[in-house]
Amino acid sequence: MPFTYEQRYNEAIKEAFKLAGIDRMVTILDPLTNDEVKKPLYEVASSHMARRTFIGNIYKKVKDPNLVGALSGHKEGSKAFSRYREIDEEMKKELVNLLD
Repeated sequence: MPFTYEQRYNEAIKEAFKLAGIDRMVTILDPLTNDEVKKPLYEVASSHMARRTFIGNIYKKVKDPNLVGALSGHKEGSKAFSRYREIDEEMKKELVNLLD
């Protein structure tokens, strides 16, 4: 696979989102002003966002941090990996229902 610079890669992701019509408005935090700003998703899409989304979605299905970490390339006990996975209310309810 040919090498590409991260910035070009992210620009290509943004263009692909735009061409696909993925234009849902999202709220982001402006790093300079700390103000919330609404932008179309295709303007903020990046490889990092895709990785976080993949990890979060697969973790909700598998719930095995070692398996998800192996898929995402994170080492066991990775601090970065623990920031990507979020335990949401639905996951908590599923765990409580297992007690029945």
